[in-house]
Amino acid sequence: MTALVVGFDLDMTLVDSADGIVAAVAHVVHSHGRTVDDEAVRDTLGLPLDLVFPRFIDDVPYAVLLAEYRAFYAEHGIPTSRQLPGAANALECVRAVGGRILIVTAKHATQARAVLDVAGLMADDVAGESFAEQKGEVLLTYGASIYVGDHVGDIAGAKRAGAAAVAVATGPTSFAELAAAGADVVFDDLDAFPDWFASWLKE
Repeated sequence: MTALVVGFDLDMTLVDSADGIVAAVAHVVHSHGRTVDDEAVRDTLGLPLDLVFPRFIDDVPYAVLLAEYRAFYAEHGIPTSRQLPGAANALECVRAVGGRILIVTAKHATQARAVLDVAGLMADDVAGESFAEQKGEVLLTYGASIYVGDHVGDIAGAKRAGAAAVAVATGPTSFAELAAAGADVVFDDLDAFPDWFASWLKE
């Protein structure tokens, strides 16, 4: 029998990494002599960095900005990562029925694993540098039946894979926006996931 695979987004779904990401993006922007409002950066949470940096800097190669971001984030951002409410229990209820945990994130896989370590969370597989429908391709490869995220791109990824799209309003996207984007179910946070998951298993 094929093992059940449940996919989760990382940033602002399982882990509150907002302050570290915002600080790292702002640091890179400031280091190139630009100014940026932290709230403007915060509004981009959930997007891959190749869609974030062009909003603030348009004349520096993306590869340069990305390298600077990853260096700063590794030292100053990752250590600030913390579990979001219900994260550990959500993963545990999947493991309790023999399921596998798959993390699919826009973050580089190495840094994603470091974030999980700092936050005290464990995954069976981590796939990085994926967004929206790209996440769907990863979910298809691993045979995921559910994908949990906080962004409309996560819902698009779940739909692409034919997986149940579970959304949590713990990131910058509102409950109403997640519902309008076609999520199968939307929660305020992951505290509600175990009961829903138990019901889903019975369907």
